[in-house]
Amino acid sequence: MLTVKTFVVNMIEENCYVVSDETGEALIIDCGALRSEEQNEIRDYIARHELVPKHLLCTHGHFDHVFGNSFIRETYGLLPEMHRSDWELYSGVTDQVRLILHKEGAYDCPPIGGELTDGQIIRWGRHQLEVIATPGHTQGGVCFYCAAEHLLFSGDSLFLHSVGRTDLPGGSGVQLLHSLATRIMKLPADTLVYPGHGPRTTIGGEARHNPYLS
Repeated sequence: MLTVKTFVVNMIEENCYVVSDETGEALIIDCGALRSEEQNEIRDYIARHELVPKHLLCTHGHFDHVFGNSFIRETYGLLPEMHRSDWELYSGVTDQVRLILHKEGAYDCPPIGGELTDGQIIRWGRHQLEVIATPGHTQGGVCFYCAAEHLLFSGDSLFLHSVGRTDLPGGSGVQLLHSLATRIMKLPADTLVYPGHGPRTTIGGEARHNPYLS
């Protein structure tokens, strides 16, 4: 059985997830931990539970989801894995912060360690995740689905009663809604959704109450 620990991090209140099973192997999804206290909280949790991180997965390349990638590389030797269509976006994190937050500053991003592709299977411990391409919030946006336990990590594609913004460079509302309708909303209704921001939801709940998907 999977254990999912949520860390709400940085000024955008992004959800970073540490996902582990009974083997002690773990995944880190969207590590946006910017401040030292946030990084220490993640490090302490992993040490306390004697976890061994095996992958650093990114749902997309926006700054608030990758602030902690250097910390993960330095602490666990892992490099981020991301869809190729977001590699250029990821390389410009400093420009993103300037554009969206209107703040100056240089942000270090370690190199990409692996390419994620639609339908790819990520294995760790006794579990696996399927990569589901959901372009629209960004061109390289993906979700991660665990069929065995009906869990979805949706990044900024799907939120509780909402969807990701599409007004930033590379965004497309038509593309995002198509991605969700044809890929994500086909998942079982009891699938528990862990989004990039905010509280959890379910596919069934979004089918009933999400105004963008009704």
